[in-house]
Amino acid sequence: MREKALPVLAVLGIIVVIWYAAAVWMNSTWVYDQAERAGTTVSFAEMVPQTMAQDRPLLPPPHQVAAELWKGIAGQAVTSKRSLVYHGFVTFRGTMMGFALGIVFGVAMAVSIVRFRVMEMSVMPWAIISQTIPIVALAPMILTVANQMGIDSREVPKAIISAYLSFFPVLVSMVKGLRSPDAMQLDLLKTYNASESETFWKLRLPASMPYFFASLKVAVAAALIGTIVGELPTGAIEGLGARMLIGSQFGEPLIMWAALFAAAILAGMLILVVGVVEQMARRRMGVPA
Repeated sequence: MREKALPVLAVLGIIVVIWYAAAVWMNSTWVYDQAERAGTTVSFAEMVPQTMAQDRPLLPPPHQVAAELWKGIAGQAVTSKRSLVYHGFVTFRGTMMGFALGIVFGVAMAVSIVRFRVMEMSVMPWAIISQTIPIVALAPMILTVANQMGIDSREVPKAIISAYLSFFPVLVSMVKGLRSPDAMQLDLLKTYNASESETFWKLRLPASMPYFFASLKVAVAAALIGTIVGELPTGAIEGLGARMLIGSQFGEPLIMWAALFAAAILAGMLILVVGVVEQMARRRMGVPA
């Protein structure tokens, strides 16, 4: 455990040191400007402490972000509109909707591509091309189409954007996984007179599970990003994306950074949950962890 933790802590320490140095450098401009207006001079030793406690710093130092994050998580009632737990749940709900939709769509397309040659020739290139479209440009279009269709709920556009980003990792990994059995294994099932359906359920699908769960860890993070991006053009006032937007619009960088780290924590928790589900599935299938 110590051997695994030491490199991680070392990298984290380096990041924190660089972060503090960057905060001093970027926030020093305000300190020097204030001193110039007052007709005084500020030494480096006097300047550094003043960059660590500004109300609206260009780059908040780690301790200010940590304090704001703790205030948003533990310093508010979970039902409060100022609580990051409340906004995190709103984002989590949209993420799960898009994640589930992306899994269904990605798996269905993967099965069709593996089963039918024409699907691979016609659909797969378009699926690849779709990922070159900037999601920031696509989100307002999805919102406009949803409004034209009479869909008033803000959850539906967010779920569509989230699914758009999360289906592709599932699609590519499942295609690879379903094709992972070698010719010898397929020939063995043919000698047993196994049908296409039996080959799929007894060989192709079990063989694809490692690829599937690996893709889920990428897809769930992509779904979270899609949900946050989807909250920006929809005029949402709830969700972590909305908190980031509010912090940016009202010049409150601490709010924005706290919401950003809350989103990172949520992503880490979702990936851990996927890992736990993977371990349970492996034990259920008799596969060693």
